[in-house]
Amino acid sequence: MSEIRTAVQKQAQSTLVQYALLRWESAVVIALTLILYAVGPAPLGMPPWLWLVMGAVGVILIFVSSLTDADANARVLLQLYQERFSPAVIRDKALRKEVEAALEYQRRIEEQVRKQRPGLIRDRLEDSANQLTEWVNNIFQLALRVDAYRADDLLARERASLPPELDQLTARRKQEGNPVLQQQLDQTIVAKGKHWQTLRALDGNMQQAALQMEQSLTALATVYSQVQLIDAESINSGRTEQLMNDIQEQVARLNDLVTSINDVYKARIPGLPGESSAGV
Repeated sequence: MSEIRTAVQKQAQSTLVQYALLRWESAVVIALTLILYAVGPAPLGMPPWLWLVMGAVGVILIFVSSLTDADANARVLLQLYQERFSPAVIRDKALRKEVEAALEYQRRIEEQVRKQRPGLIRDRLEDSANQLTEWVNNIFQLALRVDAYRADDLLARERASLPPELDQLTARRKQEGNPVLQQQLDQTIVAKGKHWQTLRALDGNMQQAALQMEQSLTALATVYSQVQLIDAESINSGRTEQLMNDIQEQVARLNDLVTSINDVYKARIPGLPGESSAGV
């Protein structure tokens, strides 16, 4: 099981218990029980303590129904996922909406899982939901990277300044007659050239990431539709296996892209040997 989903589910169970205990319906039942107990005998001349028993049964029923309520479970899980994959930290409005949409699809799929009775179908949907958590996590990681990239004014300045700097250094190298300065200029041109290549690779990865996020949301919508159609016949037809394979493919694709972008980010500002003396 996904470590993220396991941790969130444990937290959700605790939250649901608190929700079940503190529901206003429980408070109303307890208040009415105490009032009726204080006012007089139970119906048909039964002893007053029968009100306490009936009230306790009512509170227990509310408590159990709260814990097994698929909608309540899904809402709590969505709230916890929103805290872990908080759309609020995404500054770009379009990216934030995509993260919110991914979380909403996840909530709806979790709701479908909770509505299933324990058994093979429920187990298969649980497996799909586990992978889905990794999927949403990758979408969130991509959104964070793309958001940081779009807001990075240093990168924007570098993209604008590096090409003319390389042209100037190349022109100067052709005119320079001092061997020491020639070597320093060569080193600087190579370093800045590598940096420019890294920036172009980063630009390409970010464009790919933005497109992949859009494609992933469309794929999530398809998965949600498929989950709604899962039934006993789907188990035998292999539909659930295909669904899980599709999810695994999406998760792997997004994970590779996240790793690629992280690698490029780590190398985005290489050392520039000879930088301090290039202007001599």
